[in-house]
Amino acid sequence: MSKDDELRLLDFWASPFCMRVKIALSEKGVAYESQQEDLFGGKSDMLLKSNPIYEKVPVLLDNGKPIVESNNIVYYIEDKYPSTNPLLPSCAYGRSRARFWADFIDKKIFEGGMCIWKSKGEELEIAKKDFIEILKKLEGAMGDKDFFGGDNFGYVDVIAIAMTSWFHAYEVFGDFKVEQECPKFGCWMKRCLERESVSSVLPDPEKIYQCVVMLRKMHGIE
Repeated sequence: MSKDDELRLLDFWASPFCMRVKIALSEKGVAYESQQEDLFGGKSDMLLKSNPIYEKVPVLLDNGKPIVESNNIVYYIEDKYPSTNPLLPSCAYGRSRARFWADFIDKKIFEGGMCIWKSKGEELEIAKKDFIEILKKLEGAMGDKDFFGGDNFGYVDVIAIAMTSWFHAYEVFGDFKVEQECPKFGCWMKRCLERESVSSVLPDPEKIYQCVVMLRKMHGIE
C-alpha cells in the first residue's frame, strides 16, 4: 500500500462492529493497519480525537481522515472500491433494500443478544423468544437465496455475519441453538464461514464467551 492510500483501523478484537469492517476490507483485498484499543483500561487519544461524538470503535482512518460507525464505514469501503468484488446491488431498489436490512440488523441483533446475557428467569425466556423472532425475520428477508445479497455474498451478509461471533455466548446463557430454532439462518452462517474473509476475522467463539462472562461480572450478573 502506498503512503497515499494509507488505511488504519482503530479496532477491538471482540467487537462485531469492527469485524464487519475487517471482513469488508478483506472482500475488497485492501490492506490496512489495525490498532487495538483498550476499551476498558483507557481509550487512546487517537480514538478520542477521531470519534469525539461517540468515543468508540471502529474508526477507519483514511490518510488520517476518520470515518466512523461500522455500517457507514462498510458503505464507505464499497463506495471507495466499487469495482472490486461489489457488495451492493447495482440497482437503486436493491441498494435501498440492503440499507434497510443493515439498519434492522444494527438496531436489533446486538441489543437482542445483550438482553439474553443480561437477563434471568422469565425475562431471559422473553429475551430469547424475541431474539429468535428477529432471526426468523431475517430468514424471511433471505428467502430461498444462499445470501442476503441473492446468490452472492454481499453488503447485508457482511453486516450480519459479524454479529454471529457472539451467538455462542447467547446460546450458552439462553440455553438454545440457533441452527435448531432457525435452520435456514444456521445454514447461512456455515456458508459464510466458508469464506476466507469471514473465517480469518471471526475470533474463537469460546474467547467471546469468556469476554461476555467478564461483562456479566462487571454488571453484577451471576
